[in-house]
Amino acid sequence: MDYALNPTFTLMLAVLVLYVGRILNQKIPFLTKYNIPEPVAGGLVGAIIFYALYEFLGYSIAVNKPMQDTFMLMFFASIGLSANFAKLKEGGRPLVIFLIAISVFVIVQNGVGMAVATAVGLDPLMGVIAGSIALIGGLGTAGAWGPIFEAKYGVEGALPMGIASATFGMVIGGLMGGPLARYLIKKHQLATAITIQTRAENNSAPITEREYIFEAPQKVRLITADNAIITLGMFAFALAFAEILKNLTVGTAFELPTFVWALMGGIVLRNVLETGFKREIFDRSIDVFGNTALALYLAMALVSLKLWQLADLAIPMLVLLIAQSVAMWVFAVYVSFRVMGKNYDSAVLASGLCGFGMGATPNAIANMQAITNMYGPSHKAFLIVPLVGAFFIDLVNVVVIQGILQIFG
Repeated sequence: MDYALNPTFTLMLAVLVLYVGRILNQKIPFLTKYNIPEPVAGGLVGAIIFYALYEFLGYSIAVNKPMQDTFMLMFFASIGLSANFAKLKEGGRPLVIFLIAISVFVIVQNGVGMAVATAVGLDPLMGVIAGSIALIGGLGTAGAWGPIFEAKYGVEGALPMGIASATFGMVIGGLMGGPLARYLIKKHQLATAITIQTRAENNSAPITEREYIFEAPQKVRLITADNAIITLGMFAFALAFAEILKNLTVGTAFELPTFVWALMGGIVLRNVLETGFKREIFDRSIDVFGNTALALYLAMALVSLKLWQLADLAIPMLVLLIAQSVAMWVFAVYVSFRVMGKNYDSAVLASGLCGFGMGATPNAIANMQAITNMYGPSHKAFLIVPLVGAFFIDLVNVVVIQGILQIFG
C-alpha cells in the first residue's frame, strides 16, 4: 500500500531526520571519526525504517516530491546566486584542471561500466546506465535517460536499473567521501583535527568575505526580515527562470535538467544586479537559505531511498556497482588528489568528487562540510566543487553519453 506524505508531514519528517543524524553523530564516535554527514546518518536510519515497513507490512511511504524538488532547486539557485564573475575568475587554473580531471573520469566511469557489464553478460549500454548517467548524473538524469534507452536502443530494464544505481550511488557517495579524505589527510599529514573548543570558537566567529557559501554552515549569520524577503524573491526569480527555460527548451538541443537552469538563473540575476544595477548582494542571507535548503533536501532524498530496489538487484548488477565504487576510490586518490596538488585542499576536493561522482552535488557539499568542520576551512574546494559538480560536469556528461551512443547505440 502506497502512502504519500503531504508537504507539512514531509517537512516535519526532514527536520526529525536531521536531528536524528545530529544525535547519532554526537553519540557514535565512528560517525564523527569518519566524517559521515548528519543528513546521511539520519537519512539512512529513516530509509531502513521505511524499508522494514515495506518488507513486513507492505507499506511504501513517499515524501512530497514537489517539496523535495523545490529545496533541491533552491540549493542550486543558491550556488548561482553566490557565483559572481569575480569568484569564477578566482577559480582560475585549479578550476580548469579539476574540470579536465573530472571530464576524464566521466569517460573512465563509462568505460568501467561497459567493460564490467560485458564481462558479466549484460548489454554494454547497461554499463552506461550504471555509469555516468546514474552516478555522475544522479536520479534525475537516470529518470530522463532510462526511457530513451528502453524505447530507442532496446535496453530492457534501463529505467529501474538507472534508478537503483543512482540510489546506490547516493548512499556510497555520502559514505565514501569522508573516510577517503581522512585517509589522505592522515597518510600525508596534511592537517590535524580541530578540538571541540576551537570548533565552537570558529562557529561563533563572524563570517568572512573569503568564506564561500556552504563552507561554514554552523556560523552565525546576522540577517534581518528585509534581507530575508529580498533573498526569497531572488530565489523565486531563479526558480521561475528555471521553469520557463525548461519548458522552452524541451525537445531542443538546449534541453538541460531543471536544476542547471536554476543555477544559471541565480548566476544571471546575481551578476545583472551587481554589475548592471550596482546593487549590493547580501551573501549572508543566501548562505542561510542555501544551507537550509541543502540540509532539508538531503534529508528528504535519503529517507525516501527505496532500499528494496537495491535488494532486488541481480548479482551482476552489484558486481558492476562495486567495480564503479572501486574505480571512484582509485581515481580520487591517485588522480584527482595528485593533479590538484596533493595538499589539504585537494583532499577536500577528493571528498567532494566522491559525493557528486557517485551521487549528487548535495552529497559533495555535505562530505566537504564534514571534513572542514573537523580539520579546518578549504576555500578552494568550496569555490570549485559546486561550479563543476552542479553545472560544468553535466554539460560534459551529455556530450560523452551522446558520443557513446553514436558509436555503440
